[in-house]
Amino acid sequence: MANSRPEEILALAGKIQLLLMDVDGVLTNGKLYNVPGPDGKMVETKGFDSQDGIGLQWLSWKGIKTGVISGRLSPATEERARQCKMSYIYQGHIEKIPILEEILADAKIESNQVAYIGDDFTDIVIMRRVGLPIATGNAREEVKRAAAYVTTAVGGEGAVREVVELLLKGHGRWQEILEHYEVK
Repeated sequence: MANSRPEEILALAGKIQLLLMDVDGVLTNGKLYNVPGPDGKMVETKGFDSQDGIGLQWLSWKGIKTGVISGRLSPATEERARQCKMSYIYQGHIEKIPILEEILADAKIESNQVAYIGDDFTDIVIMRRVGLPIATGNAREEVKRAAAYVTTAVGGEGAVREVVELLLKGHGRWQEILEHYEVK
């Protein structure tokens, strides 16, 4: 499926009303860091890409909702989702189909209006049910085969920003972003 032509991908991107994604390996590079908290207990944290974050905020400005479905529970993910103005934050769910169905019902949209970015096997089931399945550059080969689009960038290093730009271009809204920041 990853052999779709650029014009087909842009056409699909123009129909997207919701961008969902996994967290580890998509919004992050997949590394988990355990550091001591104030009480001496270990706390898990992650690193997020700042350009991914501003891109997600642009989608919010342009009326495209975003969200995460992650198998892990992480306060760092909760805070990052809040910073990026995400509409949907689901953690602790490796069985993602019921979550997708719940989100679709809440958003009142069809699955073909959803893009999903994944990198590992647990993401394939969602990718097969959305309008624009996307794999990160660091995704497992099986995930890349299930994708209509594979990012050049890897997770945690601009993959989400690449998708944001694709969606905004598909909606004909990218020029507005460039003009807003006086980019020539």
